[in-house]
Amino acid sequence: MKQLQKLLVVIDPTSDVQPALARAIELASPNNASITVFLSIFDFSYEMTSILSGHEREAMRQGVIAQRQAWLEELIAGYSNGKTQIESEVIWHNRPFESIIQHAIAGQYDIIVKGTHLHDKLKSVIFTPTDWHLMRKSPVPMLLVKDHDWPVAGKILCAINVGSEDDDHQALNGKIIDHAKCLAEQFDAQVHLVNGYPGTPVNLAIELPDFDAHTYGETIRMQHEQRVCYLANSYGISSDFCHVKEGLPEDVIPEIARQIDAELVILGTVGRTGISAALIGNTAEHVIDSINCDLLAIKPDGYISPLAEE
Repeated sequence: MKQLQKLLVVIDPTSDVQPALARAIELASPNNASITVFLSIFDFSYEMTSILSGHEREAMRQGVIAQRQAWLEELIAGYSNGKTQIESEVIWHNRPFESIIQHAIAGQYDIIVKGTHLHDKLKSVIFTPTDWHLMRKSPVPMLLVKDHDWPVAGKILCAINVGSEDDDHQALNGKIIDHAKCLAEQFDAQVHLVNGYPGTPVNLAIELPDFDAHTYGETIRMQHEQRVCYLANSYGISSDFCHVKEGLPEDVIPEIARQIDAELVILGTVGRTGISAALIGNTAEHVIDSINCDLLAIKPDGYISPLAEE
């Protein structure tokens, strides 16, 4: 992971408390990095004012943008440490996630930082939150910030997948750990690894009378433990910081994060779109509402956002 030089902070327009901006300043300060505070706004009522000319509607939009720009400047002044360069950008766009991703790509930002909160489970199936769109479609690492401090000597939990030996999975595991070690050095934190593995298939035990479920389960457990410890050793991480547990990743990751009181969970996410994204989702999407700490979602190398060419 290269050092962070350009951070894009997505602002919550409904609040004067911005944990994402506070976290970004923490990340930017040691590297003398720059921050752009970004706000995407839209009001459909301004587009429906048919009695006004196009020029008048544009003037109204610019008036709203100017008001929000002034609010942003006041907000930044309350967070600024006097050392970190912080700029602001307000744009009019009817799909916030698109404007965020396109701005991040065009500006070649190293990371997107955004505050998040618990989503309504029913609504999230029908109306996908901006956070989910960003995790699915942003090629830039996405840090979702909750109201949870990053103390010195804290813990960073890397969710890795050792169930597959293909090169893509191995590369993503390495990328996740590289990000963790870079942040751990900056914040004097411990790096932990977590892996969930599948339990014994019930149908095998039913259909095969001679099937030894216990032996099968122990073999799978040992295989995953060995792979996780091997990976940890190759990155200089103690086996004491390896956590391997039977269960689905979306259950195991939050459980271990709570047990060790992690400040940050890092995981890889693939970009699903269409019906599969709405109905199935990614592990990151299941995890985000179950942990009380920050989440850093990273795409595999070579990932191209569907918005990259728009």
